[in-house]
Amino acid sequence: MKNVPSKVSVIVPVYNVENYLAKCLDSLVNQTLQNIEIIIVNDGSKDGSEQIIQQYSEKYPSKIKAFNKENGGLSEARNFGIERTTGDYFGFVDSDDYVSETMFEEMLRLAEKHDAEMVICNIQKVDEYGNVTQKLTQIPNMPEKIDLETHFSVFSDLSYFACNKLFRKELFKHKRFKKGVHFEDIQLIPQLLLECKILAQTQNFHYHYLERTNSISKTHTEKGLDILKAVEDVEKTFRTSKYSSKVMELKGFQILEGIYTFLAYLAFVKDEAVFYKMSHQLDVFIEERNIKIKDILNYSRFGKNYILSLPLKKTIFYLLFLAGQKKLIRKLM
Repeated sequence: MKNVPSKVSVIVPVYNVENYLAKCLDSLVNQTLQNIEIIIVNDGSKDGSEQIIQQYSEKYPSKIKAFNKENGGLSEARNFGIERTTGDYFGFVDSDDYVSETMFEEMLRLAEKHDAEMVICNIQKVDEYGNVTQKLTQIPNMPEKIDLETHFSVFSDLSYFACNKLFRKELFKHKRFKKGVHFEDIQLIPQLLLECKILAQTQNFHYHYLERTNSISKTHTEKGLDILKAVEDVEKTFRTSKYSSKVMELKGFQILEGIYTFLAYLAFVKDEAVFYKMSHQLDVFIEERNIKIKDILNYSRFGKNYILSLPLKKTIFYLLFLAGQKKLIRKLM
């Protein structure tokens, strides 16, 4: 009996992205991987996105499955898409981003070659003219095949974006993106990683992340507290996972996501009352986990001291915060 080639389902939630959607969909319908299913979920767009989706659906009926739903946010749209996939592997692409034409062919090949539950590629940030503004290498100095039992340091080193990864469908058997929260990737993707034995990676920069000048992510509010809640959810799963004994890596994760990612967000919170409220919550988070200042300062990512690898402005902000100089930070902001 002939082996049926594996199919990849790519889930694309769409909400008011008429200026960017065609570029995203072009990059998907032109994938070198033939056995691909593109699940487009229009999450109640009020602009011309629906007309663009219809055009592509009519032109590529064998590849595209399009759905409409009432607006419910990114997590709900992704979950809606997951329920309607028929692929052996899932990928997620945000509708204002785009990918290289070989992305899913290479990532599927790596998944099958190494029997990996998750495959990761590098990301590059691009501006609205397609210029590369930043290259984000995900797992430097690691082999193509990563056995988590022996290389579990990746748990506290990884960036937990959903969109630069390929997932075996079984990972989503009992898991979904949490609804009604921000930072749903930080909440879910580490939990999926804890189900894995083997990761695979490519050093190719397949995923192009668009930094939009008008992006909603530029508004920094109390929603940032969802970062701390996301870390708490991961901690619960960690304690019952097969990696529960690896407490040093858990602490590294708490420091990277719970402290540094949170501080990176906090640095852009304009409202003073919100800034102090969120600062207090971070202090509580650190105290409850008995994380010492020296642990934070000594945290290494990919074998390099993290805080020393950052731009000077960020380093100063983090050091002032850790030294308790919140009033001085407010004066400087």
